[in-house]
Amino acid sequence: MKRIESKSDYNEFYNKSMEQTDAYWAEVAESFTWIKKWDSVLSGGFENLDMKWFDGGKLNITENCIDRHLKDNADKVAIIWESNDPFEASKTYTYKELHENVCRFANVLKDMNVKKGDRVCFYMSMVPELLFGVLASARIGAIHSVVFGGFSANALAGRINDCKAQILITNDEAPRGNKSIPLKAIADEALESCSQVNTVLMLERTGNSNLVEGRDHVLNDLLSKADINCEAEEMDSESPLFILYTSGSTGQPKGLVHTTGGYMCWASETFKNVFQANDNDVFWCTADIGWITGHSYLSYGPLLNGATQVMFEGIPTWPDAGRFWNIVDKYKVSHFYTAPTAIRALQACDPKFVHDADLSSLKVLGSVGEPINEEAWEWYHKEIGKEKCPIVDTWWQTETGGIMISNLAGVTDAVPCHATKPLPGVEPVLVDGDNNILAETVSEGNLCINRPWPGMARTIYGDHDRYRQTYFSTFKGRYFTGDGAKRNADGNFRITGRVDDIINVSGHRLGTAEVEDAIDEHDKIVEAAVVGYPHDIKGQGIMAYVISTDPKMSDEEVMKELNAIITKHIGPIAKLDRLIVTPELPKTRSGKIMRRILRKIAANEFDTLGDTSTLLNPEVVELLIEKIKS
Repeated sequence: MKRIESKSDYNEFYNKSMEQTDAYWAEVAESFTWIKKWDSVLSGGFENLDMKWFDGGKLNITENCIDRHLKDNADKVAIIWESNDPFEASKTYTYKELHENVCRFANVLKDMNVKKGDRVCFYMSMVPELLFGVLASARIGAIHSVVFGGFSANALAGRINDCKAQILITNDEAPRGNKSIPLKAIADEALESCSQVNTVLMLERTGNSNLVEGRDHVLNDLLSKADINCEAEEMDSESPLFILYTSGSTGQPKGLVHTTGGYMCWASETFKNVFQANDNDVFWCTADIGWITGHSYLSYGPLLNGATQVMFEGIPTWPDAGRFWNIVDKYKVSHFYTAPTAIRALQACDPKFVHDADLSSLKVLGSVGEPINEEAWEWYHKEIGKEKCPIVDTWWQTETGGIMISNLAGVTDAVPCHATKPLPGVEPVLVDGDNNILAETVSEGNLCINRPWPGMARTIYGDHDRYRQTYFSTFKGRYFTGDGAKRNADGNFRITGRVDDIINVSGHRLGTAEVEDAIDEHDKIVEAAVVGYPHDIKGQGIMAYVISTDPKMSDEEVMKELNAIITKHIGPIAKLDRLIVTPELPKTRSGKIMRRILRKIAANEFDTLGDTSTLLNPEVVELLIEKIKS
């Protein structure tokens, strides 16, 4: 199916996806290699949560990611790997070499008695072998579950036990900045409570680890001896492809199950249309494969489109804050896709790191993971894109499998801080608390999706009732995203954040994102998180945690200046009641601010914080508690 290349194309494709859904997706699917064609395009729906896409179809996703490119593009570079250490030689892999490495890994897994339907758990750094292993699992029909190489032993054990994996693949250590994370040691601790795991494959990355006799094997040795050919397993379109865990409101992670055929079509189409990459472009998604962004826009989407992409092991600020920009110049990156957290962190650094870089290769910039604030959007546009690169502000979730609402680079209009329009196949609606659709163009409400789409997760592993309860019970007949959104006069959507990030102040509903956007106008505030807390008079008061570039300013001075800005931008009803200046905010390993913890600290509920060991910076929690108490 051709790419959307104009606004008229977009309108035509979108309307067809709504009015002739089966015909539209059949045309998309026809472009892939199928062992057997499907019997039906879409069956089932939200009523019984029995959605099936391309049911009866047989395929293997890796044949579409790799094998079908070998005839004409075997020697095209698929992966450019950049080490954490800028002085370590990079590695490149053509599609032919990617095929050989995936087959080697697949044969190693088969030798370890991994079979179709088995769960394979990965706990690795961003090394090429992680990508090879994920694709190798898919090639033999095993279900991969990647755990970010930074979660604690408890978090790892919980995920291994939940998906009942019998094999774990890890590194000895993970170089990250000027540190090394002892992945194997953490894995060993986790496996003390995972009795079903009888095989561990360990990649020697630094050479610092111990093997457990009878259980552990050195992956490097096994791969060097493995055959470079492995036939792809025939899979049903609805066969599970991967399980990926995301945080739950109860604290118990949810294992989202994504299946094969529909996810393949979604990852491929969204990559193709949103980013508009051409044959000679170089795409770089900075996300770790441990997150859904790394699955859809590193492991699958680009490869399904035969793209060349960068895979980076390190962090954006080591050995200095110019690392991202040096990599862009080094490999002539044309398409750069990263998170607002990273953008804001680099914005706060010495501007010389950006000014010393060329960046002329860039054509398209992307934002993912959370709503981007206007100050960061403008900096990204002017300093990184030089006002010539469209920014695709993408909204989607682990549950959705791929991008749902976004402008298309250089095709549809970009609007600062707006995700803009839905992609073909996505029917978003705004509803009020009683599930009534807000039909007026200019509206604000709960963001729901009205019909199934191919990339959606089919269930929560082992707990379909929780899947129903979490996503389909709040607003009957619709998928509830958990997010609020505004729609402007042009029909563009702006995501306002999680609905539980709404503060009710004296009967007025205020979105925390709106208050944070106002705070961002202060030239000495790098990042802010706003939460509600119990207030004797207002019901809820507004508290802000902010990172300031001026250590001399007191909390009181900062709050006074911020309240003047907030009053100007929103009104006095949104003024802050409390504020703490902090050097850091508690964040997950993927860079998301843990607002649940901030709310509990603000409410003095220190005994109900739950496990904070999986945070990127758990020490900041104690610091904030001390500040609140004083």
